[in-house]
Amino acid sequence: MSYYKVLGFDKEPFSTSPDPDFFYLSKEHETALTNILIELRLKRGLSVILGDVGTGKTTLSRKLIQELKEREDFVFHIILDPSFENEYYFLTSLVKNCGIEHVSNSTTPSILELREALKRFLFQKGVNENKTVVLIVDESQKLSESSLEILRVLLNYETNEFKLLQLILLGQLELHSKIMNIANFFDRISFKYTLNPLDFEEGKEMIEFRIRQAGYKANIHLFLDDALKEIYQYSRGYPRQITMLCHRALKSLVLKNKFVVDRELMRELIDEEIKLGWANKSSFLENAAN
Repeated sequence: MSYYKVLGFDKEPFSTSPDPDFFYLSKEHETALTNILIELRLKRGLSVILGDVGTGKTTLSRKLIQELKEREDFVFHIILDPSFENEYYFLTSLVKNCGIEHVSNSTTPSILELREALKRFLFQKGVNENKTVVLIVDESQKLSESSLEILRVLLNYETNEFKLLQLILLGQLELHSKIMNIANFFDRISFKYTLNPLDFEEGKEMIEFRIRQAGYKANIHLFLDDALKEIYQYSRGYPRQITMLCHRALKSLVLKNKFVVDRELMRELIDEEIKLGWANKSSFLENAAN
């Protein structure tokens, strides 16, 4: 039997997989999601979401996809790893992602033919079929300059009223410097936002939310307040770190035959991580100072 079944859960509450049903909408995540959906409805073109590792960008993208699946007038595509050696490979990937089958009579279409195929696709979907075409690119900091240039050109395709491609870039903070170095790309951004770590109350609410989502119905609070403070201090409010710590804490409950996560248990887990050299440097310095 899985450890979470022993504790009274229907599902694993602290999986690190980007399940949108377990996505806690903090104020910042809700602001980002709401604004992106507005931009998509208005067909404004380009939105950029920045955030440090573990701030919830990928799960935000899955939540967005969940929203778009319910809307018949949207056609969406997602690129999870935009690392491409050159322009040709990126264009080929975009063509395949869009399901474009006939590009040219040649078995190896040229870059120009790939561009034209994408252009025809956007006009067919956006104008003839009145669909909104959305491209979501996760890990966008991996985009090369040539790939960003391709996306810039695609954003040029428009009617008198709207952009034919709605592009959403989600990336780590280094994406900012890449974009800033391309002036004619930066000025196309209609919505830009940076996700920050959660504050203490949001971190607490996120833990409680995921516990409820996993089907926990007992009246006992699994995490005592002192334990929550240890989790927040060590994780610095990063959702992924909070999730991983809570997962380890619940496993320890089962192994130690305990009923609640208290400060002592959390300190033991954190000290062990520090001792083994797995602690994040910033977290280590903060803990050492306290």
